[in-house]
Amino acid sequence: MDKRVQLITNFRDLFDKMVWLNKSKMEDSLKGFKPSEVHCIESIGKNIDPNVTKLAESLYMTRGAISKLTKKLMDKGLIESYQRSDNKKEIYFRLTEQGKVIYKIHEELHKEFQERDKVVFEQVTDEEFDSMLRFVENYSRHLDAEIKKQGLTVH
Repeated sequence: MDKRVQLITNFRDLFDKMVWLNKSKMEDSLKGFKPSEVHCIESIGKNIDPNVTKLAESLYMTRGAISKLTKKLMDKGLIESYQRSDNKKEIYFRLTEQGKVIYKIHEELHKEFQERDKVVFEQVTDEEFDSMLRFVENYSRHLDAEIKKQGLTVH
């Protein structure tokens, strides 16, 4: 098998295994919330002044999908919208206290999964990490260029 194909296949398998392994714990701890809702909450919690465009870009979703998602999250009382005094045109989002609880549960689960997998990462040298990170960053830049070349946007 071509090493490029093998590498991509292995990345997909690895990602699928992580999702499958983490899924039941995530679903139990975040019952009643869809993955897209939790990821939107995470993105709002991690970004400064997140708006529809920023969220669409970070979640690889359309702005229309983000508008629907943020409305749903506002209806559930998990996020609220606000405007900055220096920009009355743009609408931004922040977590409510209830949204912060979901954010914290999600973050704690990620920490738990990192702790579970720590044994693997402890065996990786700094040089190996640097090499893998360089590859992933290069590939990501390539995909960004392809996205731009194909005119794909988050509209």
